[in-house]
Amino acid sequence: MLRTTSMIVFVLIGGVIASPSASAQNKASMSPLPDTLPMINVDGRHAVSLDGEWRAIIDPYETGYQDYRGNIDHDGFFRDATPKDKSDRIEYAFDTAGTLNVPGDWNTQRPELFYYEGTIWYRRKFDYTRKVDKRAFLYFGAANYDARVYLNGEELGRHVGGFTPFQFEITNTVKDGENSLVVKVDNSRHSDAVPMNVTDWWNYGGLTRSVLLIETPMTFIRDYALYLHPDRDGAIEGWVQLDGPDRRQVVSVHLVDVGSGMAIKANMFGRAKIHRGGLAIQRWSPENPRQYQVWIRSGEDSVEEKIGFRRIEVKGRDILLNGKPIFLRGICLHEERPAGDGRAFNAEHAETQLAWAKELNCNFVRLAHYPHNDAMIRAAERMGLLVWAEIPVYWGIEFDNEDVYANAERQLSETIARDRNRACVAMWSVANETPLSDARLAFLRRLIDAAHRLDPSRPVTAALEVHYRDANTIEINDPLGAYLDILGCNEYIGWYDGAPAKADGITWTTPYNKPLVISEFGAGAKFGRHGDADARWTEEYQADVFLHQTQMLDRIDFLRGVSPWILKDFRSPRRLLPEIQDNWNRKGLVSEKGERKKAFNVLKEWYAERRKAGK
Repeated sequence: MLRTTSMIVFVLIGGVIASPSASAQNKASMSPLPDTLPMINVDGRHAVSLDGEWRAIIDPYETGYQDYRGNIDHDGFFRDATPKDKSDRIEYAFDTAGTLNVPGDWNTQRPELFYYEGTIWYRRKFDYTRKVDKRAFLYFGAANYDARVYLNGEELGRHVGGFTPFQFEITNTVKDGENSLVVKVDNSRHSDAVPMNVTDWWNYGGLTRSVLLIETPMTFIRDYALYLHPDRDGAIEGWVQLDGPDRRQVVSVHLVDVGSGMAIKANMFGRAKIHRGGLAIQRWSPENPRQYQVWIRSGEDSVEEKIGFRRIEVKGRDILLNGKPIFLRGICLHEERPAGDGRAFNAEHAETQLAWAKELNCNFVRLAHYPHNDAMIRAAERMGLLVWAEIPVYWGIEFDNEDVYANAERQLSETIARDRNRACVAMWSVANETPLSDARLAFLRRLIDAAHRLDPSRPVTAALEVHYRDANTIEINDPLGAYLDILGCNEYIGWYDGAPAKADGITWTTPYNKPLVISEFGAGAKFGRHGDADARWTEEYQADVFLHQTQMLDRIDFLRGVSPWILKDFRSPRRLLPEIQDNWNRKGLVSEKGERKKAFNVLKEWYAERRKAGK
């Protein structure tokens, strides 16, 4: 499938900073991203899917990794040993182990793994023929949470973080004939992890996104970007970055739909600068999600892409899309399948949920609380939905731990590297509901600076907590607000904070001259449970919360967007109430079976009114 991009600048994966044009120097400079980041647009490359059934060994004591003294076992499962004769002592066997589907979480594939947290070893064998003029890479869409990868008994490397892609080059490791790929995946929760050990979503473990074997020429197109010039209409700029021994190749870029092409010779670093003016480009928007077919070729390599062009910026208390104020009519989503539970991972899952968002009259979705899969981002782009993209800096992260910060910034870098070329991504979020402290402020300021450095073309936000100035006034005065471009705020008046009617007397204020997005509000209801509007857990109570909320929201003069919590009921081990929750967070407007609750129509009608009024 083909990818899309927004107004961004190109980052050289090898650590060299690309130089923007003089007029865009201050607006569009970027710092280098680590050279360990994977290539972009894997769907547009020559790849063999390794998805399907993988052998799997459940190993809660990590017997395949440590001996009884806790030392690394050099004869562990990653050796994928087979007995030489009948007298050999082998205490594990992949060949006779059960299987798990990849992509997919292990929790919903076997009943005994529903609550399992720990290590599972995956093994997949594949045949390969080495080629003297090709390079080979193993690409993982995501593995939750700590993955160690071994090929033919040799460790390729480790990746920590459950929601971003990673890759390893195997050109000199893969062999002719049969190869054994073993992956140790551990989803154990830790207080010094990102996210921390307490969350309000299910800790789905496993190889939750696709695994690909990608082949490239010796010198290949590793990264690229095309974007609207920040000041000149009809001007496209960008870069293409080559990787390999022959970097001084000619790069050709052709915008098929516009009938415009160009050829540029890359410099000694493999960088080819792109510029073309005088183009009749329609800008991407929710009303017109226009994408352009782009072909990029260099030497023996070529990739195809669908690219959208748009500008997003903040001016005072307005969010501007293509120079015009926009109100974000949104909804929050978790990465769960639309029918039932389990981690979502494909275009069908994404399109079903986003179709529900469109039915709500949304032009915006908040993808909480971590980077969602690439299929979701691509579907949002095709369907005309702006995206709030977030990393899992959530609740009580260890803000005074430098290793935790390094983990968070790495996940931010990986997210931006994957999605910075998406027109639909409107803002990066660096945190959700983090408690006030000096350490937290310093931690998040660094993340905000990193996001601006890595991608200055997009605003940065975070979901803050509510603070009352007095009984009837909410003041958004979190000191972090001084460093954010867009203020986010989660509030639950009518659910955790008083009765629904409390919202009628609440006034909102802030010392910051910035736009506000109410990033969460809502109430729990089990589909089919009915009663009076003051009876909790009923559809009527949830609908009443939305009625009072929307009336309050209409009075906030600096409000520029809303994303209620949440589109669909989702699994959470924190939600224990028998016969109502049963491990489900019930704040969805849609049940786990896809059934609409009464509040769905309340929000749908409010959004229709705002859209009709041009808001």
